[in-house]
This record gives sequence, C-alpha cells and structure tokens, in this order.
Amino acid sequence: MPKEFPRTRRVGEQIRRELAQLIRVEIDDPRLAMVSITTVAVSPDLSRAKVYVTILGDSGERAVLIEKLNHFAPRLRHQLSRVMRIRKMPSLAFVYDQVIEHGTRLSSLITAAVAADTARHQSDGDEDPFAST
Repeated sequence: MPKEFPRTRRVGEQIRRELAQLIRVEIDDPRLAMVSITTVAVSPDLSRAKVYVTILGDSGERAVLIEKLNHFAPRLRHQLSRVMRIRKMPSLAFVYDQVIEHGTRLSSLITAAVAADTARHQSDGDEDPFAST
C-alpha cells in the first residue's frame, strides 16, 4: 500500500511550521515579521531544503531580507535539528516565491481583457451575450 504523503513532503511541512516560529524567535529584525513561508521543497535524500518565502516590500528590500535569511540559515538549521529529531537535517536555502506576484499580474491582465472586451461590445451597440433575457 503506497503512502499517502511521501516522507520528503512530511519533513518539508514540519520544517515550514517550525521555521515560522524560529524566524520570529531567533532573528531579531522587525522586518522579518512580514515574512511568510509558503513551501519547503526537500530533496529526496533529505540533504537540501529550498524554503520559498513571500515578503512584503519592494524588490530591493526583498533581496536584503532573503540575504539575511540565508545568512542565518545555518543557525536556523541547528535550532531545527534540536526540535525535529531527524537523523539528517537538510541544509536550508531561502528563495523568494514569485507565485503570488505572478498570480496578481495574471489577474490584472484578465481583468483588463474583460474590461476591454466589454467596452468593445458596448461601443459596437451589441447586447451582452451573457445577459439573461
């Protein structure tokens, strides 16, 4: 019977939960209060974990905060190893997660396309094909 959740996924989820707490406690920087860990992708051999985070702010500030998180990665890894009790604690690499940014961009493009289409139909004098009669 196959496992419902592979081990790497379970470890990644646990790392995500524990890191959220550790970042608030271990790193004394109020700017990091706005960091959200979206996903943790763990390699199959559990040697590496890529931590995807979202950060509010401009791209320059994001780069500084990602660099700061990567600077503290060994310390956070050490603290994680004390909490998680797994044989091999993956090394951590923090990366900015662009999914929300891409989603917002796509949403605005769709809204603009719908608005342009509606304006074109209204200027042509066509009735709304989706309106109920």
